[in-house]
Amino acid sequence: MSTLRVDEVSVRFGALVALDAVSFTVEPGTVHAVIGPNGAGKSTCLNVLSGVYRPDAGRVYLDDRELTRLRPHHIARLGIARTFQNIEVSGAETVEDNLMLGRHHLMRPRLAATAFGLPSVAREERRHRTRVREIADFLGLSAALDRPAALLPYGLRKRLELARALAMEPRLLLLDEPVAGMDGAETAEMADVILRVRTELGVTVVLVEHDMGMVTRIADRVTVLDFGRRIFDGSPAAMAADPAVVEAYLGGAPSSTKEPA
Repeated sequence: MSTLRVDEVSVRFGALVALDAVSFTVEPGTVHAVIGPNGAGKSTCLNVLSGVYRPDAGRVYLDDRELTRLRPHHIARLGIARTFQNIEVSGAETVEDNLMLGRHHLMRPRLAATAFGLPSVAREERRHRTRVREIADFLGLSAALDRPAALLPYGLRKRLELARALAMEPRLLLLDEPVAGMDGAETAEMADVILRVRTELGVTVVLVEHDMGMVTRIADRVTVLDFGRRIFDGSPAAMAADPAVVEAYLGGAPSSTKEPA
């Protein structure tokens, strides 16, 4: 497991400041939530961490390795995988083939061996397919392995996207609104899955999410953004009582000062 450090990161789009000198640290083996109102800079932050955006200032480190100027596929090879707010699976492909796509960077194709159909090629494919089926079982997708992804109900497609990210064998997982559009039961199941990813697979999780019930249930630490600035970084319990967070995002009075009903 590795420590992720975001150090004074700023991102600008013309006159718009999407992130303004944001800093926080994600400790190994934790679920770290990044929350805030719409437009606060949460998805921009994930795009910086995954290499989609390069910051105008500041740096990002995974342990002692700087990620700031690396391309997304280089960051993926270092063990960082992500999901997206909008489902990005291949609908025409089966669940199994979608998961195999997640293992692409782990495969070691040798042109000569592939061209001549040598046994080593078949052995490697079997090894990867075995691992894909293990991940599908972990996510409750085994019964759907042969189904086209487009035919899955919405909740299972969200699980498939998470499973594809896990197929990359990450040590750090970036989740962009993993329960968006889910009902209460699906949300509770996904929360349980994310906790199992942390505890059973040993994967550190950075979570962007609007569902505050889920955040307070599973997050070890929360960073709150507002207009691109960090306004809070601490425990979920402390967040609920912080006046700046309440004013910017939660609404109402801090939990410690609310009058009895």
